[in-house]
Amino acid sequence: MTTMYQQQTVAIDRVEQMVSRLKKSDHRITPQRLAIFKILANSVGHPSAEAIHGALLDNHPTMSLATVYKTLTLLKQEGEVLELQFSDLGNRYDGNKPYPHPHVICTGCGTIVDPSLLDLDDITKKMMNETGFKIVAHRLDFYGICPECQKNG
Repeated sequence: MTTMYQQQTVAIDRVEQMVSRLKKSDHRITPQRLAIFKILANSVGHPSAEAIHGALLDNHPTMSLATVYKTLTLLKQEGEVLELQFSDLGNRYDGNKPYPHPHVICTGCGTIVDPSLLDLDDITKKMMNETGFKIVAHRLDFYGICPECQKNG
């Protein structure tokens, strides 16, 4: 079981990784960008741009939604955030695991969880061997009803 201290340490490390990557690419680290990095690194779920924007308004009342989108686009280009596109949920962002990995999505409330059971590297290698394709990206999603939605009927 992960302790609160370990989670905070991981979040701090993720923010530092994002800052380092952007600095190497000569991008400025503004207070607004840093605040977005922190939301992504501390997020247990996979927030939308609107959710990130809403979480920042108390401390950054002049921040625009466009700034959030521009920062997410930059992080995506730098490989520091994974964008999940859904027709019914809108786009969601994973700043903790910015690489392809499986997700479990609740069709009731839209909660997204990262299961730790699957190792996609083995599956990807088998797919490449079987098909001859050079796999450059993949996505594996499971859909179901979360425990909270099951309780609520």
